[in-house]
Amino acid sequence: MQRREFIRLSLLVGTAVFLPQFSYSKSLDLSKISFSSSLYNSNKAQTIIIFMYGGASQLAGNLSNIEEIQKASQSSYDYFRGLTKTEHGCWEEAGGANMEELLQNGDMTIFRTCFSQIREDVGNKAHGECTSQNQRGSFDDNSAGIIANLASILEFNGVVSADTVMPFITLDGESTFYTEGDTPLKDFLKPLSINEELDNPYSRDIRRWFYYSDRERESNENYNEDDDKGGFDPSIDSMMDSLSQQSNQKGKIKEAFSKRQAMADFIDQISSKKTPNLGEDSYPENNSFAQKLETSIKILTHNPDTKVITIGTGGLGGWDDHDDAREYVKRMESLFSSLKSAMAHIQAEGKDQQINIMVFGEFGRNVNLNSAKGWDHGNLQNLYLLGGHGYFKHKGVVGETVVEESGQINRLYQKPKSGSYWFEPMSIASTLYKIYGIENPKNLTGGYEAIDIFV
Repeated sequence: MQRREFIRLSLLVGTAVFLPQFSYSKSLDLSKISFSSSLYNSNKAQTIIIFMYGGASQLAGNLSNIEEIQKASQSSYDYFRGLTKTEHGCWEEAGGANMEELLQNGDMTIFRTCFSQIREDVGNKAHGECTSQNQRGSFDDNSAGIIANLASILEFNGVVSADTVMPFITLDGESTFYTEGDTPLKDFLKPLSINEELDNPYSRDIRRWFYYSDRERESNENYNEDDDKGGFDPSIDSMMDSLSQQSNQKGKIKEAFSKRQAMADFIDQISSKKTPNLGEDSYPENNSFAQKLETSIKILTHNPDTKVITIGTGGLGGWDDHDDAREYVKRMESLFSSLKSAMAHIQAEGKDQQINIMVFGEFGRNVNLNSAKGWDHGNLQNLYLLGGHGYFKHKGVVGETVVEESGQINRLYQKPKSGSYWFEPMSIASTLYKIYGIENPKNLTGGYEAIDIFV
């Protein structure tokens, strides 16, 4: 990330670099939240949230109804040139082979029936609203974001303080996960914004800039061509540190400058850590998403203070596959190849008890392959839940689906089978809250309980 881009996104305040302020939502009533320090300390959870913007089709992890879908679809699924169903009914060519390995190793649960009856009843399949609701963990559009709520609760219960190093991080830029309530978050609770290169936002690359004319270059016997390029000058760095302490009044700004070098050194230490040799499970090369995931795990394994990291799937592409959906297959293969490497990385670091990965989006797609060879918006998606062996009891594949035809062209959907386990998307937020010691997460999500996966 270029420095000017970083400065545009963030401000150096306290011990973190924060995203711009969001519009405020209603305040969180902490008196109604029951927190268990023993549960929190037992789990020692850390989470990577991967949000699949655009509404990824669920078919990569659910080909269980494919024979019926093929018969009823507007266009032929032969378009994909490979539609192999794996043992657990995943799409082999679309990441299914890697899914199978994760399932068979007991490292992942695929929940196939994340379905919203609320949205079904009102006909809501809009990107913006569904993304906002899923990242708030509530159908209340005035609620704060999931991570903003979590930050407030952990701080209120003494888990996070101004001395906590980088508790929340985004490799995704701005998102509703961090939308604040009526009472603004304290600065140290706001997310640090970084990139997959782990470029150090706290370092101060002070350079001397001299620009010489051709005549000056010829006549100046002390001319050094490095001067035109800008050379690092540590004396200016020291001078600025000294000036900051002399000129700034006592308070947050002065404290921030005093901690800057320590934070710069800390991030440089994390950057220098090497990923273990993963052999055949090595991360895909030349893949910026895989690098984001690798960086996220490097941070979590070397900094227990970090609780949650949010990332999108930039580098793979978006998931709004209304047409020409063939690239979806490659994207899902790349996603799950990276996730398999991530689990191998976590296990090599001995952190598979603590670290979990949650993969979901705003909604899924319908299953009619339309005339443009794509899928339109749907209302059922998969939740892929990985790791967290200390508190999750992985169950393989959960939830059965059926195909429903509306009688209208281009309207062919998967829905939960009658009697099958299913949950509203808000239960994903409840699950996240619960692993961090919140005993009554439904008070934050409008009554929706955590998903049934706990040990």
